[in-house]
Amino acid sequence: MGDADGRVARDASQRAGVGNADRRAGRRGAGELKRGARRVAELHRRLRLIVITDRDLAAPREVADVVGAALPAGAPAVQLRDKVLPPRDLLPLARRLRADTHAAGALFFVNDRLDLALAAGADGVHLGPDDLPVAAARRIAPPGFLIGHSADDPDAARAAVAAGADYIGCGTVFPTRTKADAGAAIGVGRVGEVARSVDVPVVAIGGVTVRNAPQVLAAGAAGCAVVSAVMGATDPARAVRGFLRAGTGAPR
Repeated sequence: MGDADGRVARDASQRAGVGNADRRAGRRGAGELKRGARRVAELHRRLRLIVITDRDLAAPREVADVVGAALPAGAPAVQLRDKVLPPRDLLPLARRLRADTHAAGALFFVNDRLDLALAAGADGVHLGPDDLPVAAARRIAPPGFLIGHSADDPDAARAAVAAGADYIGCGTVFPTRTKADAGAAIGVGRVGEVARSVDVPVVAIGGVTVRNAPQVLAAGAAGCAVVSAVMGATDPARAVRGFLRAGTGAPR
């Protein structure tokens, strides 16, 4: 074979190799997209209801006892939120809730504190605008660790997702007295705007009840995050089942 023929053969072989590599890369990309879509769909299902803890609303019961009643009723996720106790004092409760949620097949999140979430072995953390930035948390967190972020407008939601947020907490949707700094209610329409702006689950929070939950779900929310509706209920299990029947998913 002459030099010219050899060059032609080598060029053809290189083009074939590039083509094969492109096809392999394309298949890998398609596979990653499918896995990503399945992960989002699974997270969407598991975030259909998040029970957020509150010591004052649970009293005179213990937070763990209220959560212990909510989990068998089908609560798919629990978030530990306590703005008063320091992490050192919260760690035993966080570890207890982590064990209880995992035994029930539910997700466990810690509000605000990434350090506490990691120390307790939580599934994830929920961060607000004044907490550690999502990108910084993502660099520290282990693979598979879930990060939620609060955002009540589409631009903030898109920025959080671009930084690595797995889901968005959107509210305050309806007027509420549970959170002193909740701000003005944004309404169901804004929830829909945020939900349409990102490709991750959006969870509505703030004044959500069994009666109005279907409104936020119809607007595009993946689920609801509730505090007083479960933590302050005389029968937490019944409250959870009520939310699940309202459209946030069938009990497990």
